Amino acid sequence: MIKNFIDTSGIECYEDVSLKKYNTYKIDAKAKYLVFPKDSVELIRLISYLKSNNCKFLVLGNGSNVIFNFEYYDGVIIRLDRFNSISINDNVIEVGAGYSLIKLANEVALLGLSGLEFASGIPGCVGASVAMNAGAYNHSLAEVVESVMVLTPDNEIITMTGEELEFNYRESFFKYNKDYIILSCKIILSHGNKEEILELIKDRRVRRMESQPLNYPSAGSVFRNPEGNYAGKLIEDCGFKGYKLGGAMVSLKHANFIINYDGATGRDIVLLINKIRNSVKDKYNIDLILEQIIID
Repeated sequence: MIKNFIDTSGIECYEDVSLKKYNTYKIDAKAKYLVFPKDSVELIRLISYLKSNNCKFLVLGNGSNVIFNFEYYDGVIIRLDRFNSISINDNVIEVGAGYSLIKLANEVALLGLSGLEFASGIPGCVGASVAMNAGAYNHSLAEVVESVMVLTPDNEIITMTGEELEFNYRESFFKYNKDYIILSCKIILSHGNKEEILELIKDRRVRRMESQPLNYPSAGSVFRNPEGNYAGKLIEDCGFKGYKLGGAMVSLKHANFIINYDGATGRDIVLLINKIRNSVKDKYNIDLILEQIIID
């Protein structure tokens, strides 16, 4: 039934497709359908059909903060890659949800616009990054996002601003209201010195290469840092650095990174996460909070 709808709607679609290149852990799970609506009209038509027919679906960003804890997703995975328009008017940027955050950060830096230097190494799409209030170096998207254009559960397009976005540390309104879909956002930056901005980005790139296991697939930091402490230190002190479970391993370079060392499955990664959590809880009575999203 879904196949008939997709075939007649003209939406770009792939069937029984591997998701390995659509998640940064490089987990080799599969999906029944992977679709790429080209605009909000196609997206609304698709979502309306899927909801009215009780079809399972998931809107996926760049897959840079997720764990596919399944072998086969018997539903529709929606990618918003085609939502990649960008408009820059002085220091105001309007950008689609599917636009690369790294690309955006580097492009505005070349224009001498400051405020996204911290994002130059975050491998997410704009929409998903806003939803999780992505950040680094004590900065986050909450500082620069002015408003967000959203598709509501009633398939209406609205603009949300200010307190409505409920930004918090690695959180926003969208993290707990997943039936609201970010289409685009407005970002306000400040004018700065281009050479200084580019130098800061370069310096942080070097720091990432020195401290993070960028030569293996991962999804960045696994846990939030507890207040007044560091997740990586707690994990290392529990003896997990280099620990392997199936094809997953705690990085020798940074203990708050789990890497796909040798064909890891989502189950390998989730089991390792739970083992780490339990150990830290037993030893320090600290509950580590997962930054990544497990998709079952």
